[in-house]
Amino acid sequence: MDETRNIILKVENLKAQKKFTDAISELQKALVKYSDDYRLYEELADIYLYISDHSKAMSALDFALTLNSNSATGNYLKGFILLGEDKVSEAITYLEISNKLFGNNAEVLRNLGWAYTMSGKQERGITILKRALNISPEDELITEDLAMALIGTGDVA
Repeated sequence: MDETRNIILKVENLKAQKKFTDAISELQKALVKYSDDYRLYEELADIYLYISDHSKAMSALDFALTLNSNSATGNYLKGFILLGEDKVSEAITYLEISNKLFGNNAEVLRNLGWAYTMSGKQERGITILKRALNISPEDELITEDLAMALIGTGDVA
């Protein structure tokens, strides 16, 4: 296992313990040595999302995607943030890339489906949300998003 992977596992453990400051510190130390590893920037972005600092999360993702524009995780996280900022068209672009790289991921599909629904392409959004639900039938967020999309079209009473 490479050293970066060990760092990521340590950081994931700190995140699970809600020790976000410690996790950020570990990543900052690691980035001094491994500044060219996009995965560390993605981890940093994920922590900033946990603590609701979207500006810093986006900055970290910009670095990650500059290093590796074909990162499924980086594209997903950027699309997720953009969707939360109501930048739906931009979000779709990044979520589509993530979906191509990491196909059949229910969470990517949920956000992509919701983004299409929000963009006015309800039929496409509902189709994608149904696919996400088929992959992860117990996921309440997918169920809720699909229900809202169907209600928005008048297909559910």
